Amino acid sequence: MDKLRICLVGCGRISFKHAEAYANNFDSLEVVGFCDLIEERAQRTRQKYYQLLQSKGIEIKKEIPIYTDYIKMLKEQDTDIVDIATFSGCHAQQTLVALDFGKHVVVEKPMALSIDDADKMIQKAREKKKVLAVCLQNRFNKSVQKLKKTIESGKFGKILYGVANIRWNRNNEYYKQDAWRGTWEQDGGALMNQCTHNIDLLQWIIDSDVDEIYGDIETFLRPIEAEDTGFALLRFKNGARGIIEGTTCVWPSNLEETLSIFGETGTAVLGGTSVNKIVVWRVPEEDEKEVIEKFAENPDNVYGFGHTHLFRDVIEAIKSGHDPLVTGEQGKRSLEIILGTYKSAIEKRPVKFPLGSFSTLDVKKEYERQRLGK
Repeated sequence: MDKLRICLVGCGRISFKHAEAYANNFDSLEVVGFCDLIEERAQRTRQKYYQLLQSKGIEIKKEIPIYTDYIKMLKEQDTDIVDIATFSGCHAQQTLVALDFGKHVVVEKPMALSIDDADKMIQKAREKKKVLAVCLQNRFNKSVQKLKKTIESGKFGKILYGVANIRWNRNNEYYKQDAWRGTWEQDGGALMNQCTHNIDLLQWIIDSDVDEIYGDIETFLRPIEAEDTGFALLRFKNGARGIIEGTTCVWPSNLEETLSIFGETGTAVLGGTSVNKIVVWRVPEEDEKEVIEKFAENPDNVYGFGHTHLFRDVIEAIKSGHDPLVTGEQGKRSLEIILGTYKSAIEKRPVKFPLGSFSTLDVKKEYERQRLGK
């Protein structure tokens, strides 16, 4: 089976997990370029990729090119997939450019910072007949897959509600490292950046469109425009409820990330570093201890093991002509929940879904209007 060619745009904090996924899928992926505005970052990620291959006893004879201009890379490299791991405010535009070049795209979360941009990305992928996948890798966790399949089997009965808790620490120095962090124009706050994964899991597990959301956000401690803490109460169209609590203010370090699901005849709590363990499993005819032991994973960071499986899923989707697990449409769901939380918070009332046109810039404009007393 021929390999698909892939290039990486953005070699910052998360890029090493993408490089790891490439190495673990070496039988199906050929890396043809690393790109970052800061050349040293691209070189560092490339070196990490080389080291990962060497640890597997693999050597590649041709040096992978380094770029500081992603459009130049797209013009010069005959790639099949463009993997976008830049900061959030770049995702939409770079995805649209890659699709215009006729490439499949994997884009980091959040896929965009506005509903309009997400819709443009989805529509463009359809027009070009290309795969658009959003990097929400925790769906591939063994614990999450087990929960999803068990609920689909009917063992939980009616789903009553779910709770997503993200109790993390990102200190002031974290936000000072890059000027885009915590800004409404290029990032959003804790909900958009740190909490997206668990919000995605909450809505995916409950498996229903949102009807209404009530949100509240606050910037308690961090030196940023956007929120460092957010809360939301969701009403789903199937009657279930959802609760979101997310913060980067937990002292002195990350405390937990948990997803709790309560059904008519089943209760589950997933936790661990990246929602990678089953903490509570009370399901008819299933042994709790046995399930907990069987579906535990132990990653050494919050990014988990899901990237390797996500890229494998994208590879199979491209080759088979089927959709990947996390399509653009799927990626939009968590984005809309977060933007809905923001909209509700600034309007101080519940908001109905679908949300319509709304963005993080709309939040900034409203806060500025309120500050000026207009």
